[in-house]
Amino acid sequence: MNQQLAPHQQQELLKDMEQGQLKESLALYNRVVDKCVKECVTSFKSKKLDSYETSCVDNCSSKFFSTTARVGQRFAEIQAMKQQQQQS
Repeated sequence: MNQQLAPHQQQELLKDMEQGQLKESLALYNRVVDKCVKECVTSFKSKKLDSYETSCVDNCSSKFFSTTARVGQRFAEIQAMKQQQQQS
């Protein structure tokens, strides 16, 4: 049974999806900040990060996002294979 949503329902659904994506993005950002600051910042003697801390945070966040992207890509590949198997 395929039912179309009314325009106001489509707008509401889109709004809910956008809010969910925003929440996920903020949660990811917070995880990166938490992980990388704990790993890289050892003292709070200065308001600014020193060169080591800056480099460490850059590397940490880059690795985190690269890994997250690769995991997402691999998950999509696995889902596609499962879908193909179900159709066979």
